[in-house]
Amino acid sequence: MTYLNFPKNFLWGGATAANQLEGAYQEDGKGLSIADVLPQGKDRFTIVNQPDFNWTIDKSKYRYPNHQGIDHYHRFKEDIKLFSEMGFKCYRFSIAWSRIFPEGDEKTPNASGFKYDIEPVVTISHYEMPLHLVTKYGGWKNKRLIEFYKHFAETVLTRYFKQVKYWMTFNEINSAWAFPVMSQGLVANNGGNDKQTIFQAWHNQFVASAWAVKIGHALDPKLQVGCMLLYATTYSYDANPVDQLATLQQNQAFNFFCGDVQVRGEYPAYTDALMADNGFKFTDLDFSAEELTLLKNHPVDYIGFSYYMSAVVETVEKEHAEVGGNLLSGIKNPFLKASEWGWQIDPIGLRIAFNQLYERYRKPLFIVENGLGAVDKPDADGKIKDDYRIDYLKQHIEQMGAAIHDGVDLMGYTPWGCIDLVSASSGQMSKRYGFIYVDLDDAGQGSLNRYKKQSFNWYQRVIASNGTDLG
Repeated sequence: MTYLNFPKNFLWGGATAANQLEGAYQEDGKGLSIADVLPQGKDRFTIVNQPDFNWTIDKSKYRYPNHQGIDHYHRFKEDIKLFSEMGFKCYRFSIAWSRIFPEGDEKTPNASGFKYDIEPVVTISHYEMPLHLVTKYGGWKNKRLIEFYKHFAETVLTRYFKQVKYWMTFNEINSAWAFPVMSQGLVANNGGNDKQTIFQAWHNQFVASAWAVKIGHALDPKLQVGCMLLYATTYSYDANPVDQLATLQQNQAFNFFCGDVQVRGEYPAYTDALMADNGFKFTDLDFSAEELTLLKNHPVDYIGFSYYMSAVVETVEKEHAEVGGNLLSGIKNPFLKASEWGWQIDPIGLRIAFNQLYERYRKPLFIVENGLGAVDKPDADGKIKDDYRIDYLKQHIEQMGAAIHDGVDLMGYTPWGCIDLVSASSGQMSKRYGFIYVDLDDAGQGSLNRYKKQSFNWYQRVIASNGTDLG
């Protein structure tokens, strides 16, 4: 049975990130961010984890697609107009930290950085931070970054709190399990391979997030400040109790740990065991009683999360096919199909995710990333027929409706990359998610003109019908 009874105030929209679409990486006083030194290529994270990586730009060896993005910085009015034509109720984007504070540790913001006047859902820090905070301070392992983030958050919250109701503190904060460079500024030569360093960086981010909640609520108690998690519904490969236990522990470590601290306001009961499994003790971290009190008193208001795929856990080594994933790879699930990039497509896994998260936290949920990365090619008439994307989104929206039927409090839905943008994992343009096609290839060539895909009109009807017309 299909359930499509979405609340009247349901927030339909789309999501992007500043570093993946803005471009103009040195205009209007913007400083360099960590995203600006990430080279293009499927091995971009291997490159930055080489011992001699030094956070510099070498255009003789690499392309840096984030420098151009899709030139949204100069064309944002055109793009926002297209979002409005689709009927967006909200638009999730991020404010580039290095536009407001070019080096990150300044006292006075760069006034040219404030560009937008729309009704958004704002991610305060989305996979980019001022490069200076890494090269001088070592990234989020340094507690000084709490102070710098607090100043940044207070600056943007104070400026926009009357216009913006919904905020998120850090994008996919738990992704540091796989690639701490994007969310924590850590690579092999500054602690990125050391789990204690990553957990210390997380603690510092948890404290910074709590400060953002405290500042936001002081400005307006009705302000909604959430966290943002990368969620991958995880199954045991079989009924072996050893695999079942491993799946439980995988969920605790990856899907729940960061949420437990930010939503519940305290470290979970399994913290000591988790840290011991990674070679250190909780008391080895640098923290204070005042920080723990701050976490307890200022938990987030809602849980934003991304969902693209599910994962499988299996502890006994067997001959299994491998698949790719959203930063993580793993065992192929024989019951699922996969995208061109090997990401396993699992709409029912989304319904499971909703139920797991809501039962655990009993706070509103907001799915702020979901979508299908695919190679879209215009046909002979210049049309982009992406029925495969429509089918993917339709199936996931149906499971959203089912989760609401289950009793889940769901705030809204912002599919990822509502306009084609640069891939975070590879720097490619050919991996497209959008309802809007951008004429730009992986070599940075193209007119940058925007074209509506088949999915544009489809999503327009979905929003206009509040989710009841998925045909």
